[in-house]
Amino acid sequence: MPSPSRLLLFVALVVMLLAAPLSPFAEEAAGPTTWYAQTLTRGDAGLNVTHFWSKGSKLRAETVVAGHKIVTIVSGSTYYAYDGLSGEGIAIRRDASSIALDRADRRPFGNEYERLLALGAELVREEELMGRATGVFRLTGDFGKRELWATLDDHHLPLRMEIYKRASTQRTTTDYLNWQSGLAIDDNFFEPDARAVLESMDYATYATRTATEGPVGPVPVLYNTLLSIKH
Repeated sequence: MPSPSRLLLFVALVVMLLAAPLSPFAEEAAGPTTWYAQTLTRGDAGLNVTHFWSKGSKLRAETVVAGHKIVTIVSGSTYYAYDGLSGEGIAIRRDASSIALDRADRRPFGNEYERLLALGAELVREEELMGRATGVFRLTGDFGKRELWATLDDHHLPLRMEIYKRASTQRTTTDYLNWQSGLAIDDNFFEPDARAVLESMDYATYATRTATEGPVGPVPVLYNTLLSIKH
């Protein structure tokens, strides 16, 4: 018969196991959902690595382009994009069409599953990728072909996206790595560096200048749908 001390230790271990999260994607009991993922994109233009963090509808993304860290922050009504080295960038007031889609329980990135299905993508097969059961969804048209590997759970996490552009014959593959949820992230993380020099404008001004001048600002605007869904 086990001693009382060993019995108490066994009970404590059982309680700990029952209280442990059932998956690596455990979410907060209350408050906005938080997510992190890293993407690795490869194609004709080379290799690109991006880190994404989100808290509810807030987003922070960091990617390196030609040795410069491009920081993109979407928080509330403002879209920020600036060079992490020079501190120069732009602050654009988001269009109401994009703000209307903000939700505390919806990721502002990694929503390829919803977007492709809305465009008519179909499930073509199921297979395992990165140790997870996924559905492979395909969308084809005059533009070319897009294929998405997304998890079959309620999160529909994208694990891989392959794009073929028929006109240019370019192929691009993006892998989503190291998905994490339930992170403790302070709201200040979704604010631009106080030293950044940002040119401010509303979306209408940005759209007009882009149409007449070409790219506006010292850094590219990488996630257009978070700025406006009209284009």
